[in-house]
Amino acid sequence: MMIATPMLVTFLIYILGMIIIGLFAYRATHNFDDYILGGRRLGSVVTALSAGASDMSGWLLMGLPGAIFLGGISSSWIAIGVIIGAYCNWKLVAGRLRVHTEANNNALTLPDYFTSRFEDCSKLLRIISAIVILLFFTIYCASGIVAGARLFESSFGMSYSSALWAGAAATIIYTFIGGFLAVSWTDTIQASLMIFALILTPVVVVMTLGGIDTSMMMAAAQNSANLDMFKGLNIVAIISLMGWGLGYFGQPHILARFMAADSHHSMHNARRICITWMILCLGGAVATGFFGIAYFAHNPQLASGVHANSERVFIELAMVLFNPWIAGILLSAILAAIMSTLSCQLLVCSSAITEDLYKAFLRKGASQRELVWVGRVMVLAIALISIALAADPNNRVLGLVSYAWAGFGAAFGPVILLSVMWSRMTRNGALAGMVIGAATVVLWKQYGCAELYEIIPGFLFASIAIVVVSLMGAKPSATIDSRFKQAEADFKSV
Repeated sequence: MMIATPMLVTFLIYILGMIIIGLFAYRATHNFDDYILGGRRLGSVVTALSAGASDMSGWLLMGLPGAIFLGGISSSWIAIGVIIGAYCNWKLVAGRLRVHTEANNNALTLPDYFTSRFEDCSKLLRIISAIVILLFFTIYCASGIVAGARLFESSFGMSYSSALWAGAAATIIYTFIGGFLAVSWTDTIQASLMIFALILTPVVVVMTLGGIDTSMMMAAAQNSANLDMFKGLNIVAIISLMGWGLGYFGQPHILARFMAADSHHSMHNARRICITWMILCLGGAVATGFFGIAYFAHNPQLASGVHANSERVFIELAMVLFNPWIAGILLSAILAAIMSTLSCQLLVCSSAITEDLYKAFLRKGASQRELVWVGRVMVLAIALISIALAADPNNRVLGLVSYAWAGFGAAFGPVILLSVMWSRMTRNGALAGMVIGAATVVLWKQYGCAELYEIIPGFLFASIAIVVVSLMGAKPSATIDSRFKQAEADFKSV
């Protein structure tokens, strides 16, 4: 109990700080635009760190180090893939999406953007994209809640069911109160905490073991294949791991950061900040898992926790290597990663229901105050459903994340990428790409080749469907073409 007390105090101080930020954001939230996009006034630093933190959920400090701990350095192909994918997303999509969403009726959500971009009077795009968001994000939210439960369970000896509620409560509170501004401001703090934890932990592990050379030899002595980048991997497996990078083009919680930036000109600086942050964090996560192999091989009496669940490797290292107060700060980084991603996912789900279903079909004349409160209620409702999905203690964080990541990457990625780069794309093409991408992921997961990550065939088939169906139909209207050209001109303006 004495060990847990300083950690508990640290956690409570951190959580209280996040809630206070939520209260400040509440005072700055005046309408629904503020609640779901922060009034499009995020600067480059907040845009960069918020995008990074919302991307790197509990898998950064739990799933990825756990995969490295189990499989050695060969599992780091995921990290390489996501860095490449994130860079391409910033380079090709970020600035263009910021301009195109504003040019298309100041769209606040992706379904809203699709409807305006393709003049979809049938509203099929709005309905289907909102359903895709709700389906895959509910699973994604569940992964964050599982990660939070694992953290509270390991740190404070709580039962899984109690930890489930404790881990989710703080995030729900500040997202409910402060909306997008609370999420973005807290993301900036959480990103700073994450990078601190992921740099400090492997450095201390290496120093404890006697240096980098000794640590490497210990890991190799455990299994020489731990140093092999190609351990147990064929070309299909490597492509699957690298394929995680394709997911970036379709993640609504990341794309929302681009849409909320104060200008597309901010993207150049934001890209440099975010990619640098990602490289350092992912490198730290890989190093934590890798040197964790050496540490627990050298200290087998402390290894029962990680052998029971490899995703606890960062947690176990923090608890055994550091003073309880410092350990509390480091473990708060896991909470930060979980909260940053879960909060923006809850908000995107809420906006999909409120803007794209409630306002579009049920209450077209709803006031701004009414929409904000409907959005808040939806945050709570989605959170409760996600908690129910996360109730199975056998859930694994990386497994849940990989399925939701693939779903969004295949359903939305090609649609987003081509919609901001190809003027000839049509509504039917977008619809075909979205449906085929999502369906491929679901079917491939059930019946396809288990070795090939489902995002790859999903992304490929969706892209082909968009191009073929678009070219088979009539060209877009003159007004669509005009808006596209104007948006491109604005994007290229200095």
